[in-house]
Amino acid sequence: MTSTNANEKTAKTAPPRRGRANKAVAIAQAACEVFGRDGYSRASIDAIAAEADASTRTLYNHFPGGKEELFRTVVQWSSGQVRDEQLALLHKYLDLERLPRPEDLERDLLALARAWIGLMTDFRNHFSLVRHIFAEAGHVPAEVLDAWREAGPRAVGREFSSVMAVLDGHGLIDAHGDPAQAAAHFMTLTSTDIVHRSYWGVNPLPREETDRLTTAGVRAFLRAYGSAG
Repeated sequence: MTSTNANEKTAKTAPPRRGRANKAVAIAQAACEVFGRDGYSRASIDAIAAEADASTRTLYNHFPGGKEELFRTVVQWSSGQVRDEQLALLHKYLDLERLPRPEDLERDLLALARAWIGLMTDFRNHFSLVRHIFAEAGHVPAEVLDAWREAGPRAVGREFSSVMAVLDGHGLIDAHGDPAQAAAHFMTLTSTDIVHRSYWGVNPLPREETDRLTTAGVRAFLRAYGSAG
């Protein structure tokens, strides 16, 4: 995705910036930027208020629970955005009303994997948040961690599991009786190495390296789950 397209996507999906009528949304946007930069432990209410061009009193008027409430709000909001994009891509490349031909399955899975990796660029602040969540899991309230998982990863995992079950039912893959595990393995094989090596998109890998890794991941997935028929 070009930088122009990424900017267009940000303009469409980001909440109104500071100075707009909805101050609560402007504060949440500012919090997303600060948490993505500083993490949960180091981010301060003063820094978030300054980023939102608001007083701390205004911030607490909108978010009485302070930093924990803000972090939960931001994580759920940004996870919901990424979830919606991931699900849209899932159904774009694996359209269950027009299932791929067996010879096209590798092509479609590879297109899906590459599009998902592209979301790290489109939603850089979100993936910076996720990086900090993993780094600071011991300091992030358990209910916030659960809210993030439910808003994003679990919802995507459930839908992808359903898609894998359909592919299995039509003989396109062999999920070995566990489509949820097949979905998890696909995501692990096609993204984990890229995510870790790029530090959740902070230092993107060269395009050719990303393509190599996604291709290797899809082929490994098909060796494990490809239909023998």
